Amino acid sequence: MSIQEFADLTLFITGPTFVRPEIRRAASLPEFGHRDAENLKRFVPIMDGLREIAGCGGDYHVMLCNGSGSNALETTVRSLVADDECVLNVSIGAFGDLYHKMAVQNGKNAVQLKFAPGEAIDPARLEAALMEHKPAVVTFTHNETSTGVLNDLRAVCALVRKHGALPLADGVSLLGGAPIDLTGSGAATYVTSTQKSLALPAGFGVLFANDEAVEKAKAVKNRGFTTDLLAQLASAEKHQTLTTPNTTLANQMAVQIDHIVHEEGVVKRFARHAAMRDMTHDFVRSLPGYELLAPEGFRSPTMTAVRAPKGVGVAHLKEIKEAMRAKGYLFDIGYSKLNTDLESRGERVLLRLGHMGDITPDMLAAYFEALRPELLK
Repeated sequence: MSIQEFADLTLFITGPTFVRPEIRRAASLPEFGHRDAENLKRFVPIMDGLREIAGCGGDYHVMLCNGSGSNALETTVRSLVADDECVLNVSIGAFGDLYHKMAVQNGKNAVQLKFAPGEAIDPARLEAALMEHKPAVVTFTHNETSTGVLNDLRAVCALVRKHGALPLADGVSLLGGAPIDLTGSGAATYVTSTQKSLALPAGFGVLFANDEAVEKAKAVKNRGFTTDLLAQLASAEKHQTLTTPNTTLANQMAVQIDHIVHEEGVVKRFARHAAMRDMTHDFVRSLPGYELLAPEGFRSPTMTAVRAPKGVGVAHLKEIKEAMRAKGYLFDIGYSKLNTDLESRGERVLLRLGHMGDITPDMLAAYFEALRPELLK
C-alpha cells in the first residue's frame, strides 16, 4: 500500500482529533530510553504541565498509563473497589456504560444508575441510589462524549461524599478544553486521554489520583499488573511509566504541553473552546429541523450532539460523511450504537460536532460553511 492512498482529512470528529503540523513534525524527534536521563527531559514538564491544565498542584499525583483513557479508567476500578464493596456506576451515555462494563467484567459488585441520552445527572435520583445501594465507590462521566452532556463535577462529588463514597470521574474528552479546577472538585480520581482535547495521537491515558485514593488502593487486593494504581504511581514518582511507553508520542506530548501552557496559555485555550461552543450552538440554531441535544447549562465546551430532523436516518448521515470527505473533512455521524437504538425505536438520530483540541474558530467557521449545504439537502 502506498502512503498516497491515505487521506489527509481535517478531523471534526470527537476523537481522535486534529493534530496540527508542528505536533506531527515532533514525531520525528529522537527516540530515547524510557529509564534514561533523557526521559526526564520529556516527562517532568509533561507531568507539571498536566497539573497546571487540570488546576491542581501537588495534592494530586499524575500517572501516564500506556494505552488509552480506558486503560486508566480500568485502573481505577481494579484498584479502588474491594471485593466486599459495592460500586455505583452512574451513566448518562455510552461511556458511563463503559465504566459500568469494566466494573462488571472485573468481577466487582456493580450496580448502575442510568439516565436517558441527553440528560445530566439528576441529584435527587443519584441521592436515592446512594441511599439504596450504599456504595463505597461511585463512578461517573464528567463530559459524556456520546451525547455532549457536561455534568457538574463539584456538585456530583459533593453529593457522593455526603454519603461516604469515593467519587471517580471520567473526563476523557474534557481536560485541555475547559477548566477542571481539580483541587476543589472533590474527585478522588480523574481520568483523561491524549487524543481528545489535548490534541495528540492516542496512546496514553492520564490518571490523576489524590492521597485518599492511594491509601484506598493499599487495602484492595488483586489490583492486576498494568491496572495496579500503586505500581503506576511508583513509576510516576520517578517521572516514568510502568511499562515501555510510546516514545514518539512522548516527544509529541512534551512539545504540545509546552505549547498549551507557555505559548497559547491555559486561560486563552479554555476561552477559545468556549467561543467555539457558542459558534456551534449558533450554527445548529440556524439549521431548520436540527436541535441541540444537551439541556441549557449542561452543554459541553468540547463537542456538541445534535438531533437530526425527523426522516434523516443513519444512512443519510453516512452520505453526508462521504460528501464531507470529498471536501477534505471527517464528519461525525454520531455514536453508532446509540443511533442504532434510536433509529430502531423510531426516534431522531444524532450527529456530533467536534470543536476540541487545536481546532480554531476560523477552521470551525470554514467547516460549517462546507457542512451547511450538506445538512440542508
